[in-house]
Amino acid sequence: MTNNDILRQLRFALNINDSTMIEIFKLSDHEIEQSSLPGLLKKEDEEGFALCGDDVLRYFLDGLILHKRGRKEMRLGETRKSDSRLINNAILKKIRIALELKEDDMLGILKLANVDISKHELTALFRKEGHKNYKECGDQFLRKFLKGLSIRYRA
Repeated sequence: MTNNDILRQLRFALNINDSTMIEIFKLSDHEIEQSSLPGLLKKEDEEGFALCGDDVLRYFLDGLILHKRGRKEMRLGETRKSDSRLINNAILKKIRIALELKEDDMLGILKLANVDISKHELTALFRKEGHKNYKECGDQFLRKFLKGLSIRYRA
């Protein structure tokens, strides 16, 4: 699943317009031109397609968290850590944080997309890489989650 697909599906699921998308990018200190936004939302075979890199998707997801939840107050001496790699598990986690989804919410969203998993299988996706119960989030799983998100928020 490409970053462009994820960006496009999140935009659809949450019904985000162009001006709100630009605002979301600004919240994470990333300026994006109105003219370059349509290229990020096009499919690979469409004219004007622009590749959405990991950094661009990370800016959007971080901005989405700030847009939905507001800024977190930093304690003295605390620094923000950035994710080293933007893998499906991190994307799923950022969406979960932004939308303030609990386990039951996520299981309900997955059920809407005809995915039936246990709480233990779900929590394995949010473990640290290298943990004995860590499970990698595949493209198909993320695709189904985004489909369920669309059903929940657009129905």
